[in-house]
Amino acid sequence: MLKIGDTLPTFQLDNQDGNLVKSSDFKGKKLVVFFYPKANTPGCTAEACNLNENIEYLTKQGFTILGISADPVKNQKKFHDKFGFKYDLLADENHEVCEKFGVWQLKKFMGKEFMGIVRTTFLFDENSVCTEVIEKVETKNHAAQILK
Repeated sequence: MLKIGDTLPTFQLDNQDGNLVKSSDFKGKKLVVFFYPKANTPGCTAEACNLNENIEYLTKQGFTILGISADPVKNQKKFHDKFGFKYDLLADENHEVCEKFGVWQLKKFMGKEFMGIVRTTFLFDENSVCTEVIEKVETKNHAAQILK
């Protein structure tokens, strides 16, 4: 998994509207990249809505927010529109970006093992250097974790 001091991996993914978003678009900006397992599920909805409700505080601190999951663009669009998110959701269907960040891992649920996204958030400074990794995400209080 990406660590503090690592550089933002290069990537390009489609957002909820099918527009290409590249990591290079964020040079010189502070960036929050949050990985969530699945759009429109309770925990992911709580997390995404908490960030959206606190978007003004996050942007005042200079942060740009990006959410990434393995959902297709169509699902990201539904999720984005349903809750009116003020930030992009990126579709990583082939989980290439998830693998670059190290969040595509073996998971266990109800006795079954499968590969999936481990909910994790990464903060990057203006030089694209990782300044924080949040692995124990509090979905209903995530903005406060970022702003602490």
